[in-house]
Amino acid sequence: MAMSLDLPPAPDKVKVKRALLSVSDKTGIVEFGQFLASQGVEVLSTGGTRKALMDAGVNAIEVAEVTGSPEMLDGRVKTLHPRIHGGLLGVRGLESHRAAMAEHGVPEIDLLVVNLYPFEETVAAGADAQTVVENIDIGGPAMIRAAAKNHVYVTVATAPEDLAAIQADMEANAGAVTLTLRRRLAGQAYARTAAYDARIAGWFAAEREEDLPATLPLAGTHGETLRYGENPHQQAAFYRMPDACGQVRPGVATAAQLQGKALSYNNLNDTDAAFELAAEFDDPTIAIIKHANPCGVATAASLEAAWHQALKCDPVSAFGGVIAMNRALDVATASEISKIFAEVIIAPSVDEDAAALLAKKKNLRVLSAGAMPDPAAMGLAFKNLAGGLLAQSRDSGRVSLETLKTVTKRAPTDDELRDLLFAFRVAKHVKSNAIVYVKDAATVGVGAGQMSRVDSARTAARKAMDAAEAAGETEALTKGSVVASDAFFPFADGLLAAAEAGATAVIQPGGSIRDDEVIAAADEAGLAMVFTGMRHFRH
Repeated sequence: MAMSLDLPPAPDKVKVKRALLSVSDKTGIVEFGQFLASQGVEVLSTGGTRKALMDAGVNAIEVAEVTGSPEMLDGRVKTLHPRIHGGLLGVRGLESHRAAMAEHGVPEIDLLVVNLYPFEETVAAGADAQTVVENIDIGGPAMIRAAAKNHVYVTVATAPEDLAAIQADMEANAGAVTLTLRRRLAGQAYARTAAYDARIAGWFAAEREEDLPATLPLAGTHGETLRYGENPHQQAAFYRMPDACGQVRPGVATAAQLQGKALSYNNLNDTDAAFELAAEFDDPTIAIIKHANPCGVATAASLEAAWHQALKCDPVSAFGGVIAMNRALDVATASEISKIFAEVIIAPSVDEDAAALLAKKKNLRVLSAGAMPDPAAMGLAFKNLAGGLLAQSRDSGRVSLETLKTVTKRAPTDDELRDLLFAFRVAKHVKSNAIVYVKDAATVGVGAGQMSRVDSARTAARKAMDAAEAAGETEALTKGSVVASDAFFPFADGLLAAAEAGATAVIQPGGSIRDDEVIAAADEAGLAMVFTGMRHFRH
């Protein structure tokens, strides 16, 4: 049964007469303590916070003097006491609460400044399990939740950034804090404790190797508000989410924007797709993305060479695209990229000369991510549904020469095998149904998102012919290529369309009830074909 109290109206302003300060992150706490002292506020404090305040000349009363109980159990118990929680939870407008507080010597606490033990930082530093557990705060969240619940009378601050707003409010209101600010800070306080608990729960799940826990608490930190979402009528924001080990995956979440306009929702989505694709390869690689699909990917001896090969695949779609690479962006590559219009460039780092050259293009966004993501790393990927989330492990699957099974009379040549593996790795990042033609470690045709696989094969071949014409060539780029399919060919028609386009070898998962028909068609067309036993649907 829900509890209810007959409460008086909430006061608009509450004067701060007594404050409790107990923080792990002491940024700004001394200056704020000095401000409170100048306002005649009585300051209670604990441990290291009290020492910092006293050293700065701020008289801070030890919490133990209020509770009548010393800190115990190596500091695990110090604020968990009725005189503290009563001071935070007491309803000043209720006579019964005031009488109980007076009877038991419970002082009113009007302001609580608490930030929590550095659990997230401890996990991220790779500490052992015992150290991590010792950095789970108990008293802090309990006080924060108490103060936030009683925000009608109590102001709660959970981050150093809150202190300036409280000080400004008090200065403007003769030492009082307004209900508007108290309510806003209360909401922030609950968000903070929720995120803290979510990260603790995530760490425990990871320790148990529980990839899909019974309850899925998620916590993201607001990075920036975006102008709009996929369309102008949609609101949007970007939230950063560390994994259970406290690490943020390298990419758009870690990137420093060196120049250019603010990134949009679609920019961020495409940039993430591009960088994840570039990370799949060890040799210098360029990936060009348009609307979350690759329109050109190539690996070469240098980034500059890879750029030219990637661009050749679909120069029309590359216009206004997002460009990612897995090496530091050098000035030679930057010079070539600057010859076309691009929305975003992302690299693990950007050479000084390259940055100076690109600075001439003021609207071009240039991002330095600091590192490359590990394509083999585990983690969860999410998709929204009405009323819930779909969760799955990230597609970190890879095939190798050892796992391929030749199913045709002709086995692929070494060159074909190299390109087949490249093509299948790219296909993992193409929307299904996905068909990818590759020649000499560069895509020459990409068919994405079609409702039938044969349409994807034909679309990719047509685009390859358009690209050949743009390059002044008379022969389709797919002539002599290999082709990858992200899932099995349900009929032979898609495979035959690839053969008509000039493909000589095929890589696909296999597993269709018509595999024998497809294999027979490949043999009749003189194709080599390998099965991977692994598919890469991407919806």
